[in-house]
Amino acid sequence: MTRGQRHNLARFAVLSIVTAVVVFGLKLLAWWITGSVGLLSDALESIVNVVAAVGAFVALRVAAKPPDRGHNFGHTKAEYFSAVFEGVLIVVAAVIIVVTAIDRLINPRELEEVGLGLGISVGATALNAAVGLILIHAGRKHRSLTLEADGKHLMTDVATTVGVLVGVFLVALTGWLPLDPLIAIAVAINIMVVGTRLVWRSSAGLMDSALPAEQRSAIDDVLDRHRTDGIVFHDIRTREAGHERFLQLHMLVPGDWSVQRAHDLTEVVEDDLHAAVPDLNITTHVEPVNDPRAYEDWRLE
Repeated sequence: MTRGQRHNLARFAVLSIVTAVVVFGLKLLAWWITGSVGLLSDALESIVNVVAAVGAFVALRVAAKPPDRGHNFGHTKAEYFSAVFEGVLIVVAAVIIVVTAIDRLINPRELEEVGLGLGISVGATALNAAVGLILIHAGRKHRSLTLEADGKHLMTDVATTVGVLVGVFLVALTGWLPLDPLIAIAVAINIMVVGTRLVWRSSAGLMDSALPAEQRSAIDDVLDRHRTDGIVFHDIRTREAGHERFLQLHMLVPGDWSVQRAHDLTEVVEDDLHAAVPDLNITTHVEPVNDPRAYEDWRLE
C-alpha cells in the first residue's frame, strides 16, 4: 500500500465522523420527543461514536506517515492504539447505558410520541448500518484495524438501536414500563462483549503477534519451493503492525557461492514471498550452509 493510498483511508474516517454527528442529533431528538430511557442510552452511545470516529481519523493520519529517524519502521501501530481506545469507549458506553437503565427501573416514566420517535431512530439506524458496512469492507480490504473497528462500533450501535426500538415498541404496545430499561441493559451487555473482544485483538497487535496461520502457511509454501540444491531456511519470524507485515529469516547457501549468486537467489525468493503475501517487509540474512554457527536459532518458549 502506497503512502497516498494510506492517506486516502482517512476519507472513510471523515465519513464516519459526519455520520456519527448526524446520527447523534437524530437520536437525541428521538429521546427528547419520547422521554424513553432506552433512546436516551442509545443517544449516549452515539456520543462515543463521535469521539471514536475522530480518534480513528487521527490514527489513520498518523499511521500514513512514512518512516523517520525516530520511527524507522513507520507509524502503522497507531491504528492499534485507536482500536484499543475505541474498544474501551464501547465498554464505557455500555456501562453508561446500564446505569441509566437501572435508574429508570427504579423511577419508571410514561413514554410520549412513540411513533415519531421510533421513526427518527429507524432512519438513524439505517444510516449507521450503511456506513458501518462500508467501513468494515474498507478495513478488511486495506487491512486497516482502525476502519474495521470503527465499522464494528457502528454496527454495535445498530444492534443497540434495534434492541431499544423493540423495547420501546413493546412498552407502547403492552404498557409495561420496566421493559424499556430491561431491553437497554440486555443490549448493553452485548456491546460490552464486542468492546472487550476488540480491545483484546488490538492488544495482540501491540504485542507483536505472529502472522495468522494462513499467511504463515503461504510463506512456508514459497520457502519449500526453494529448498533445493542444499538451500536451507531457518530462524523464521513474523509479526504484524497495522496493515504492514514483517518477516525475517536466515537463508543458508553453499559456502563456495559468490555473493552475487546468493544475492540473486535472495531477490527471487523475496519476489515470490511478496507475491504470496502483500505488504510484506522482508529481512533476509544469508549464511554458509556448512558453517555450524549458521544453525543457531531463536528459542520458542
